Amino acid sequence: MNDDAQILIARLLTHQTLRRDDKMVKRALSDEQFRGEVDKRLLESGLKLLDNVYADHVTIALHRNVEPKIFGAKDIWQNNNFGLTRDGVALLVVLWAQIILPKRERQETHTAFADDQSDMFDKDAPIPRAEDASIGISYTALLSDFGDKLGKKTRMDMNLGVLSKLGFIERRGDVILEGPLLDLMMDTDLLKERIINGALSDVFKRAPLAVVPRKAADAANDADLDAEQLDTPN
Repeated sequence: MNDDAQILIARLLTHQTLRRDDKMVKRALSDEQFRGEVDKRLLESGLKLLDNVYADHVTIALHRNVEPKIFGAKDIWQNNNFGLTRDGVALLVVLWAQIILPKRERQETHTAFADDQSDMFDKDAPIPRAEDASIGISYTALLSDFGDKLGKKTRMDMNLGVLSKLGFIERRGDVILEGPLLDLMMDTDLLKERIINGALSDVFKRAPLAVVPRKAADAANDADLDAEQLDTPN
C-alpha cells in the first residue's frame, strides 16, 4: 500500500492533475485506509489532496497551515495568485462565474447535455461528469462584454494564455472551456456568495456569454483538425 501511495503522489506531482476515473485516484476516493495513507504522506510534506465531486480531476495543493511559512505575511500571500496580475485574477473570476456556476447548477439538478432526453431529469442518476454538464463561452462575446474592463484585447489574450498554461481553461477555436483546475482551485461556497450578492452580481445574473456543450466544442475542434489535415499536401 505504501508503494501505491508513493506512486499516486509522484504522479500528481508530475502531472499536476489526474482524472477521477483514474484507477489509483478511484481507489484513493473509495478506500478509506489508502486515502489515509495518501493524506498522511502529503501532510508530512505540507500538502493536501484537492477533491471535488463536481470536478473531473483531482490535484494537490499546499496545506493551509503551511501557507504563511511559504508565502510570508497574510497580506503578501493573498497577492501570490499564480503570478497573475489584477486583471488576470478578475478575468479568472469572470470565467469561473460564467462556466462553473452554470455547470454546478446542472450537476445539482442532475442535468447533462445528453442525446437521450428521457435521462436528463432523472433524479436517481449520478451527478453528471464535468465534461457532460460543462459549457463553453465565446471568446468573441467575452472580449465584447469585458474587454474594456479587463485590459482590452492584448491584455486579455495574454491573461487567457496564462490561464490556459496553468490549467484553468482550455481553448477550442472561439470557445473557452473549463480546464482541470478551474473547479478545484476556486472556493465555490465563498465565491458564489460574493458573486451573487457582491460586485460581480451583474455577471452572475446575466445569461452566459454563449452556451456551448463541452462535447460539442470538442467535436467541432476535431472536425476542424480533420479538415486541416485533409487540406495539407503530402
